[in-house]
This record gives sequence, structure tokens and C-alpha cells, in this order.
Amino acid sequence: MLSIAFGLLMVPLIARQFTQTVNWSVNDFIVMGILLLSTSLFCELVVRNIQKIYFRIILVIAVLLLILLIWVELAVGVIGTPFAGN
Repeated sequence: MLSIAFGLLMVPLIARQFTQTVNWSVNDFIVMGILLLSTSLFCELVVRNIQKIYFRIILVIAVLLLILLIWVELAVGVIGTPFAGN
């Protein structure tokens, strides 16, 4: 799980070397690293500790939807919270 999170974080780092459209600062990498790390650790915790597969699936989907909502809010500010810079 952690290697997948690290691999996903490497995509914008490599793309940043070849194009000007990927405009991430160090803070962006830190925030996304925290999001990916916490998501992968929580999913790992759910998979290891929850016995019933039905509850595993529900919890992992809920975590992924929550992280997607946070990511969208930080990227474009759909909800309009102070985190998005509004």
C-alpha cells in the first residue's frame, strides 16, 4: 500500500520535470503525501483488523470517497472551505 502511495506521488514529480502545466510546490507534495499516506495506512488497518468482508468493503469505499472529496476541495474548492483558499 505504501509503495502505491509513493508511486502515485512520483507521477506529478516526474511530470513536473517535463512540462510547465504541473505547477506543484513543496507544500502541495507534503499535503498530498499526507493524504496518500493516511489513506493507505487506514485501508491497511481496515483490511487487517475487520473480519467481515462486507464491512471491509464499506469502510474502504467510505475512506476513498472521503479522500476524493478532500482532494477535490483542495484542488478546485467545490465546497468553498478555507482549505481551498477561499
